[in-house]
Amino acid sequence: MSISGYFRIFLVLFVAILFNVSCKKGSDNNNNNNNNNTDTCNVDLTAAYPVEGFSILSKLPGIWNGPVYSPTPLGSFSEWIVDFRPISGGQVSAKNELDSLNDIFMSFFIVKYDCDYKMAFRNGGGFAGNVRSSYMILDSLNEGSLESYYRFVDPVSGGTRVYTEITFKDDSLIMHTYTNQYNTLSEPVTHMRWTASLRDTNSTQNAITTHSYPQKMLTRDFSTTFDGLPEAVFYNSTSDPYPENEQPYLGVATINVNITNPATPDPSKKILYVITTQPLFNGFTFIPANLDYRSRYVLVSAQTSTSFDFNYMHPGDYYLNAVYDANGDLNFNSGDYINSNFDIPFTLTPEGTVTANATINFQIP
Repeated sequence: MSISGYFRIFLVLFVAILFNVSCKKGSDNNNNNNNNNTDTCNVDLTAAYPVEGFSILSKLPGIWNGPVYSPTPLGSFSEWIVDFRPISGGQVSAKNELDSLNDIFMSFFIVKYDCDYKMAFRNGGGFAGNVRSSYMILDSLNEGSLESYYRFVDPVSGGTRVYTEITFKDDSLIMHTYTNQYNTLSEPVTHMRWTASLRDTNSTQNAITTHSYPQKMLTRDFSTTFDGLPEAVFYNSTSDPYPENEQPYLGVATINVNITNPATPDPSKKILYVITTQPLFNGFTFIPANLDYRSRYVLVSAQTSTSFDFNYMHPGDYYLNAVYDANGDLNFNSGDYINSNFDIPFTLTPEGTVTANATINFQIP
């Protein structure tokens, strides 16, 4: 479990967001093939309405894990973990963070735009305290019995500068981001490619049942939201048309960690909080296969007492473990320290809050 790998993944994802938000207004032939028939502007969204790409909502829920490839100087990484779950009948989301200043929030939902109901992708995040959220709308797809493809583009600047492709095949997902590198290339090229496999679907079943998911439900009306803007990008929650604090159903888990062993933590070291939906231990025996159930994780600087709020977290049952990286190898290894009461359980209710406490006091043999 590489700590440095987590940090580099966040750098790549933040830069991908930066490319999304740095495009100037452009044109895209596919995006311009919009339905401007005013007769459709007042049509209600019903279960019978043909929302293109609606089936992506049924494909996303679950915990996904896989390597990130990037030809940029930031390099490639062995794994990135994303826990997608429904947060309403017509929306699925996931949040990840490195620390309090670095996070990623992704969400897919139905919007009204250009007199039609369409699938949208919200990709928001922060790096070193700089926050920005970009919105992309489905402009092309190819759905088959064995493989399905979806492309999302900025509804204002189009897809000639940057776009995101998502492909499903069996239990695999490929998220592919392209950019023309700040308009220095004639055509967009690969910026990041995440190839993930579906590791768990049990953790999302309660949310699917609760929301009778998926349903054709309107989440936001973007009919005039982007009028007069050069791109569908927002740099603060005040101007964001669908900020994180308006996302439904999600809660907050406050995690407190104390260290009693070692007696004097080195502040240059890191503590890794790991939250899973299944236990990582059977008694004193570690279960490596259950790392597939990792839902959220974060790094904090080592101190005797630390705390972190996992906000916009899916309701459900969880297990907490905390690791102090004593030997500085940036891995969960022999010589590190962990809480001796493994798998501390806690439950987060819808739109609720919960607190869980761990004490790091046991050195891994």
